[in-house]
Amino acid sequence: MMKEKVLKKQASALIPTAWGNFNLIAYAENEEEKTPSLALVHELFTPDRPAFVRIHSECLTGDIFHSRRCDCGEQLEAAMHIASREAGIVIYLRQEGRGIGLINKLKAYNLQDAGYNTADANIHLGFEADARHYEAAIAILKDLKISQIYLMTNNPAKINELEAGGIEIIERIPLITAPKLENESYLHAKQDLMGHLLNMEKEELI
Repeated sequence: MMKEKVLKKQASALIPTAWGNFNLIAYAENEEEKTPSLALVHELFTPDRPAFVRIHSECLTGDIFHSRRCDCGEQLEAAMHIASREAGIVIYLRQEGRGIGLINKLKAYNLQDAGYNTADANIHLGFEADARHYEAAIAILKDLKISQIYLMTNNPAKINELEAGGIEIIERIPLITAPKLENESYLHAKQDLMGHLLNMEKEELI
């Protein structure tokens, strides 16, 4: 049974970005939290209609350093573009490495270089293949008075958890990125082993 996350809006500020102005809202159980969950809410967003929403799990290597080992940074940029166009929201959850943290993520990268796939590397380290959960995102959506969304995702597990938490998914908006030499096997593992909807057979390497 899903445990409801108790988060409170701790602070917010207007953030001008390359995609337009967003209100950045920090959510945490208390104001001492150093790594709060975040919601980037477009300045023109109104809760009186279904929202375009991306729930993005932190990926320091991809989001900040543009690592080509994954598609995370490209997905985030695509989501920001859509959120700007549709006056939507990007929720940024602090669950690096599919929930195992940055240090273990780097260890998993070394295992991948030795021949493990992304799921088996996490399992070899003693974790689930995907240890992420989305209670925080559900709590944020409810605080923002959002119950119906167009969800930007390729991950069916995310859809299932949000629906179980009372969020209606009107439509799934795919975020497909072109595979590269460095992340082709990673993307295949996400599709073939973890059920992500990537249509890899239709994409070409760039």
